[in-house]
Amino acid sequence: MKPTPDPTSLRERALRLLARREHSRFELTHKLERAGFAHEDISLLLDDFEARNWLSDQRFAESYVADHRARAGSIKLAYDLRQRGVADSIIAALLSDNRDSELDRAREVWRKKFATPPIDATERAKQMRFLQSRGFTPEMIRHMITDENDH
Repeated sequence: MKPTPDPTSLRERALRLLARREHSRFELTHKLERAGFAHEDISLLLDDFEARNWLSDQRFAESYVADHRARAGSIKLAYDLRQRGVADSIIAALLSDNRDSELDRAREVWRKKFATPPIDATERAKQMRFLQSRGFTPEMIRHMITDENDH
């Protein structure tokens, strides 16, 4: 069993983690618990960080979406954010703001991988599976593939 770390180092470690990148409260809690800090101490510290606006799930979600939107659709982004403990209300609001660019993002992801429209049903299925694995909706994929075949 690991010795319990010094409580003053809890604050320092949390600040070091936040200095590197935004974290969700869930992520930060998990990392600090793995380092051996007590859950109660972590909770109190993170409450203080949120009160000072040093920790924000909203800001984390915005940062995450900005960093990953070029490679992923809204389904994948929502899943990833849920896995990191972000509330559904934050996810819904954030991703509804990005719906307009979803087709453009799907088209860009598709172009980087394939560049040419599918020539047969097998190729079409392959391209659709790829886009689905990137978190784009089936409707979006059908619309995008149909548009590309028309060009």
